[in-house]
Amino acid sequence: MQELIATGVSRQHQNFKEVIQSYYQLTKPRIIPLLLITTAASMWMASNGRVDPFLLVVTLLGGTLAAASAQTLNCIYDRDIDYTMERTRKRPIPSGKVQTRHALIFAIVLGVLSFTLLTVFANLLAALLAMSGIVFYMAVYTHLLKRHTTQNIVIGGAAGAIPALVGWAAVTGDLSWSAWMLFAIVFLWTPPHFWALALMIREDYAKVGIPMLPVIVGEEETTRQIWIYTLIMVASSFLLIYPLGTVGIVYGAIATILGWKFIQKSWQLLHNPSDIPLARSTFKYSIIYMMLLCLGIVVDTLPETHALTATLAGSLQTIISAIPILQ
Repeated sequence: MQELIATGVSRQHQNFKEVIQSYYQLTKPRIIPLLLITTAASMWMASNGRVDPFLLVVTLLGGTLAAASAQTLNCIYDRDIDYTMERTRKRPIPSGKVQTRHALIFAIVLGVLSFTLLTVFANLLAALLAMSGIVFYMAVYTHLLKRHTTQNIVIGGAAGAIPALVGWAAVTGDLSWSAWMLFAIVFLWTPPHFWALALMIREDYAKVGIPMLPVIVGEEETTRQIWIYTLIMVASSFLLIYPLGTVGIVYGAIATILGWKFIQKSWQLLHNPSDIPLARSTFKYSIIYMMLLCLGIVVDTLPETHALTATLAGSLQTIISAIPILQ
């Protein structure tokens, strides 16, 4: 198998469907939906709940192509460690199903399509931001950080937060403090999310010499860092309400419930650093957290939500006015 990878010889696919499946797997499709959710939430927030359907579809498609390009390039760069790690050995390149040069052409085509689509139907800023995500993910995270420092996922988390900027830029053509705040929330969310995963597969990372935090400093320090980042991230999520005022009470209620649960899980993990099922539960919850937090942004910014909260606020004021002791 190692000779197969070294020579770039590809295994034969049985049919065209298998070819499609192999190239689809290169894009790591399970990662992309979460990136698109942050993009969509940012678009809803930027447009005050009145997103142009066509612009939404175009931006999400452009974001999908950019993310797919970045993940394909990552598969090319990391093909050596992907072969060594048990969980990644069956990916298309290490398994010999796709040749490296074909994967590179595929990645370039995806990137060009993304840039063209966003430039033509959204704007140049959104397109450039999408391309910067690819460059940052590959040049900074994958090349400079991943194999050399325990801070790899901290700094590298910026790549996963860029879609929030792309969504805002697609709607407004610029970037505001609210866009950067959503970027910061995703940026701060990435370490506890990824370190929970790293706790689960630390032996794999140790085997290939990747200095993920649990491998270098151990489980106790990793869970302490997860706890710290969770507290900062949850606190930061409320800055969209005050002082920025981009979202309101509906988002606040959702963020409170979700954040409290995340803090609870991080606290439990802090006191049980070797509990792999708990680490897995924390990892899975972190995904649910970000999905529902973004859904909270969408719901909060809808015109219908604004009308409902205004009606409820008026009714509450009427009730208060009718009670003499409260006047």
